[in-house]
Formats: sequence, structure tokens, C-alpha cells
Amino acid sequence: MVPSDEITFEQIRERAYDIWERNHRPKGFEIEFWLLAERELKAERDRRREGEHETAEDQSPPDAPC
Repeated sequence: MVPSDEITFEQIRERAYDIWERNHRPKGFEIEFWLLAERELKAERDRRREGEHETAEDQSPPDAPC
């Protein structure tokens, strides 16, 4: 089973296809759209990780005074 934060080949393929369609299906841009899809998915994953990290910090009890 793939960890939830790992980006799969299928996710990249689907995103690249969506980008290709949004750009009116041009020929010869397969690599560019693939790399853009990969970058977008990584950025989304990193934002999600940061949000989870901030949420965990918000839920932790405040430090006791010394």
C-alpha cells in the first residue's frame, strides 16, 4: 500500500492529462506538462504537510511557566 503523502505515477498522469486538456491539447509538450503536474502535486503535498504540522502545534498544550 502507498503512503497517503506519496505521489503516484497515476496521480501525475491524471494531472498532466488535465493540464494538457486545459491547454487545448497541444502536441509536443508531454514532458513539460508531466513536470508541471509533478511540481503542482508536490506543492500541494507540502502545503498539506505544513497545515498538518501547524494543526498539531495548535493542539499541543501551552508550555508551563518556569
